[in-house]
Amino acid sequence: MPTIVTHAAVPLCLGLGLGSKIIPRRLLFTGVALAMLPDADVLSYYLGVDFGNMFGHRGFTHSLLFAFVVPLLCVLIGRRWFQAGLLRCWLFLTVSLLSHSLLDAVTTGGKGVGWLWPWSEERFFAPWRVIKVAPLALEKYLTPRGHQVIISELLWVWLPGVLLAFVLWSLRRR
Repeated sequence: MPTIVTHAAVPLCLGLGLGSKIIPRRLLFTGVALAMLPDADVLSYYLGVDFGNMFGHRGFTHSLLFAFVVPLLCVLIGRRWFQAGLLRCWLFLTVSLLSHSLLDAVTTGGKGVGWLWPWSEERFFAPWRVIKVAPLALEKYLTPRGHQVIISELLWVWLPGVLLAFVLWSLRRR
């Protein structure tokens, strides 16, 4: 998995690039939270659930069903709070949440992503796996392996995200 901070890159870059008139701050905040939400499944490990279980890491919280239903629930519950149209809110929140499993699918490790849960327990990786898988322990980021993870995230997630934000910002200014 990429680091939890890097999962926030997609909604942050999209939201900042599109601007607060299109993606209000509350919607941006919720998009960032949803982009990080699937990794709450690591807590199941402390409850005795195996990482390979569909209720373990990269299981049902990384599924397409989860990525489409949770934003819908957020929009239905908080539609007035977001201060934006329902479709725009749902699309932004869905892209934010879906980005999490897409980023996990391009990492170099782990057990794959359970995109098709509950219809299948098969795990998937993207054919192009370039992001170094992040360690779970914070102290490991101070090692050469941790530095490789940070560099790969900067190269494959943050750099393209910042470029996209700049392009969107430039188009908005015209």
